[in-house]
Amino acid sequence: MTHKGRVAAVLSRQPIDRPPVSLWGHDFLSEWSASDLASQTIERQAAYDYDLVKVTPRWTIFPEAWGNRYKPPVEQKYPRLLSRVVKCAADLKDLPVVESAHPAFSEHVEAMQMVVSEIGDDVDCVATLFSPLAVLGLVAGGVGHPLIHMAQEEPRATHKALENITETLAAHARALLHAGASGIFFSPLQWTSLSVCPPQVYEEFADPYDRALLTAISDARLNMLHICGDEVDLERFFDYPVEILNWDSFSENNPGLVEVAQRSGKIVAGGIPHTRLEELGEEALLALVRDAIDGLDSGFILTGGCVIDPSTPPLSRAAVVTVADALAVRG
Repeated sequence: MTHKGRVAAVLSRQPIDRPPVSLWGHDFLSEWSASDLASQTIERQAAYDYDLVKVTPRWTIFPEAWGNRYKPPVEQKYPRLLSRVVKCAADLKDLPVVESAHPAFSEHVEAMQMVVSEIGDDVDCVATLFSPLAVLGLVAGGVGHPLIHMAQEEPRATHKALENITETLAAHARALLHAGASGIFFSPLQWTSLSVCPPQVYEEFADPYDRALLTAISDARLNMLHICGDEVDLERFFDYPVEILNWDSFSENNPGLVEVAQRSGKIVAGGIPHTRLEELGEEALLALVRDAIDGLDSGFILTGGCVIDPSTPPLSRAAVVTVADALAVRG
């Protein structure tokens, strides 16, 4: 089967020769221009021949669009925050709708166009998009606090800011799809973790905006929700308008793939222990994957539960395809 054919078969619950497989992660040094991001994405796909490609821009493009400033790294580390536009709750009322032509957004779209132009005939490319609450949190300086305190202090201003961010991100998502993306990889970051964000806070300040944005792009063929962190309650996302759920099923406090697939009726993506990939040989990796997917005959994509470390060696990155090939004889 072709890469696209394999993914299409999973989406339609048709028989497959082997599970589609993919990995994604940051290269912090190659994310500061459209051409560099596209080049490293294309080079990785040429090296590892995955069935699905996630274009992973620097995560700072979203808060940059509202005025935050960051120092580009000189080694494989996250960029450093230099200044943020929301310093206190009163600043929330000043966050506007941002035009799609903003340089940060244009760079993201241009990179997607380059990637799709080079490899899009053979493989589905999905675009990374943070959720409205995730973006607002970064604009305010992080995930969780201080935004939770600000939202409790100024709930009306917080909702207005989230409305403007949702409108902005919906337009940006449409631009990414127009650029050739097969769908959106929608990430609320660690706001989905119960240890970071209380359920009532998420219900008020995240859920309605997540749903509004995802509904606006529900015609895309390949939308995936990434539920990030430990201690996640996946059930509250079962009725989100996405085809695929992705999370770290190897985390001690998170549910397994089979349980979620059976209860949600969604396609699930995972099965690769991304935090341990470098230390595992192919046989050990295959054993862990077999155990993780035991009971799944279809409707899953083999990937990590989150980004892999930039230092992950080539042999480990390639091993996941070998494991997927070994699963071709299942059943």
